Formats: sequence, structure tokens, C-alpha cells
Amino acid sequence: MFVHGAARFFSKISPVQAQVGTPFLREDTDRVMSDFSAVIGISGNQRGCVYYSAPREMVLALADLFGESDLSDDICADFVGEIANTISGNAREQLGPGFLISVPVVIRGRADDVRFPDDAPAFVIPISWSGHRSSLIICLKEEPRRRSPRPR
Repeated sequence: MFVHGAARFFSKISPVQAQVGTPFLREDTDRVMSDFSAVIGISGNQRGCVYYSAPREMVLALADLFGESDLSDDICADFVGEIANTISGNAREQLGPGFLISVPVVIRGRADDVRFPDDAPAFVIPISWSGHRSSLIICLKEEPRRRSPRPR
């Protein structure tokens, strides 16, 4: 669903199709974070986070598609946050109300020291668009279902 959501996002905003690569399990040595990153916290039936990370040049090209003349870091950060929010929001539509998403937190600069959850695998989905490469990173763990208290 995240692969499809990422491809759909780019197809809606650009005539250039995004190429979504084969997801892989992130290793500690993989450098998947780029110039601008956004993280969305996930809670409810799943727990974890969704990251979207893109290089400055890609974010500037996306902003240009929207006719944005202000190409400041603030605008770039907003674009990356919106991409993460849109992809996560589309997943929420499919997974239902038990898939709760937070507002995006944006990280500027290469965030190579970002810590991923230790108890959930981090799957990286490489996305290539218009000669640029970005990453969607999914770290989710199924939350145990809580039993409802028995009526007395």
C-alpha cells in the first residue's frame, strides 16, 4: 500500500512517472536520509513511524511544478512534510481508523544519526523521479490487541 501510495502521489502531481524500486530491509550502514526528511508517528493498531527523505534538488523541482517562487528551506521543508503526510494519510484510508498518524516533524540537513525503532524493522522504498532519488522508510510493528474488560 505504501509503494502504491508513493507512485500515486507522483502521478497526481507530475507528468513524469516515479519509479518505485524494490523495498529492502535497512541495515545500520545504509545511508537513506537526505537533505530534507519528514517523520510521521504511527499509533493505534500499528506502532512506529513513516519517513520520507529527499535531496534539495528534487524538492526544488517539485516546488517548481507547483509554480512556487519562494524556494527557501522553509518551503522545501513544507513540501517534504506534505509528501510524507499525503502518503501516510492514504495508508490510513486503507487501514482504517485504527491507524493513527501524527503531524509531520521535518528534519533539515542530512539526518544520518536518526534512530529507527529497535523493535520494528525499517523497510526502505527507493523512489526515483525526474533523475532524483528519494526514500520512503516504513517502520511499523503490530500492536497486540487489548482485551476489553469483561462486564461484571
